[in-house]
Amino acid sequence: MTRDAAIARAEAYFDSGDFRADLARRVGMPTESQNPERASVLAQYLDTEIRPAFKALGFACRELSQDGWPFLYAERIEGEGKPTVLGYGHGDVVRGLDKDWYEGLSPWKLVERDGKWFGRGTADNKGQHSINIAALRAVLETRGELGFNAKYLIEMGEEKVSPGLRELAESNRELFRSDVLIASDGPRLSAARPTVFLGSRGTMSFDIWIDARKGGHHSGNWGGLLSDPAIQLAHAISTLVSATGKILVPEWLPEALPENVKRSLADCELEDGGDARIDPGWGEPGLSPAEKVFGWPSFTVLAYEAGNPKTPVNAIPPRAWARCQLRFVVGIDVDDVLPALRRHLDGHGFTAVQIAKSSEETFYATRLDPDHPWVIWTVDSIARTTGRKPAVLPNLGGSLPNDIFSEILGLPTIWVPHSYPGCSQHAPNEHLPAALIREGLAVMAGIYWDVGEAGTPQEPVVRIGHRVPRGDL
Repeated sequence: MTRDAAIARAEAYFDSGDFRADLARRVGMPTESQNPERASVLAQYLDTEIRPAFKALGFACRELSQDGWPFLYAERIEGEGKPTVLGYGHGDVVRGLDKDWYEGLSPWKLVERDGKWFGRGTADNKGQHSINIAALRAVLETRGELGFNAKYLIEMGEEKVSPGLRELAESNRELFRSDVLIASDGPRLSAARPTVFLGSRGTMSFDIWIDARKGGHHSGNWGGLLSDPAIQLAHAISTLVSATGKILVPEWLPEALPENVKRSLADCELEDGGDARIDPGWGEPGLSPAEKVFGWPSFTVLAYEAGNPKTPVNAIPPRAWARCQLRFVVGIDVDDVLPALRRHLDGHGFTAVQIAKSSEETFYATRLDPDHPWVIWTVDSIARTTGRKPAVLPNLGGSLPNDIFSEILGLPTIWVPHSYPGCSQHAPNEHLPAALIREGLAVMAGIYWDVGEAGTPQEPVVRIGHRVPRGDL
């Protein structure tokens, strides 16, 4: 009954092919939350895959619903005074984009090719929460108990910006009460380097547009007489961001990069990925690539449209529209993002530009202190398992509903990702390297084993307020 034995058991689960079989079954379920026709599959995934997996480990399970979206809550309470760890994952995926995958591949079939496992959800997020569930099993079977209290929440709407999750957390604070969140999503800094991240950048998408007139007019008869909204909107956007990607709206920028963030990112080197090559002259001057992604905001034009792009005609377009996105860090007043944009455009003479938040919900920026005791503890556990110091990112470059755990539930948030930047997440040909999966199983078995040992960062700050029998809640 040792730590090494638990890790070996987790690795044996991979080597036997059993993990692959379990993940292949889950990948085979088209849980597209962005497709209304898949609603029954979302509930089926929880009922036929996740509930049985947790019940086999002695967890009590309860199906929860909020705003029409299904959730599964599972818990195994082993005793008063033991640390309580909350886990999280999501079983929904983005659309499969079936026709766009490499020949011989399908989003709904796990296929191994060149040491990589292809299939929708392998990286985001079925593979990642499957790794964590398997690691819990390895510890439980080795020790006979976890040695801590475990709670887990699986949602089925993360790819739709987690509808209902915020309300569910607010109304179930006692149910989810824990000492720490340890979860997995997103990519590592690189495939070769284990990583811990502590929050996420926030994101807000919004539309900007100009309605100049009701219809188009002949560019020969009216060119030089009528304003061109496409040109005007392009100039308006040029006041928001420089030609090299530097944000020019002061309210969208933090005062400075915090020293503990600089220190944490000092040894984090980003790599080119596939056909993506880092443009060294792009973004905020004076920052390293890691600081630009993990410590600073970025602005992107996601789409731009004027006239009829597919079949252009000789007419001055009546309207120009763009969807833009700001990814921001802690320190930015999210409630002032759009008001600041309005003031900025008006101040530059672009009063004709209209703005509105898109229908997508806002993700809020969060960041746990890199010097937090749980961070130091987790880094030590991973280094002990892998023999390598993991990268510590103050926040993910992308966005997650982390504020629900850090702000509403008041938890320190530790994310241990089991993917990598080149995984084609959200795109055709999504995949995970098999070697990364195997190492992820070892890393999580080590973490869960260590939680059950003496010496966690602090005595549990919250005592268990309820106990339930094994089985269904």
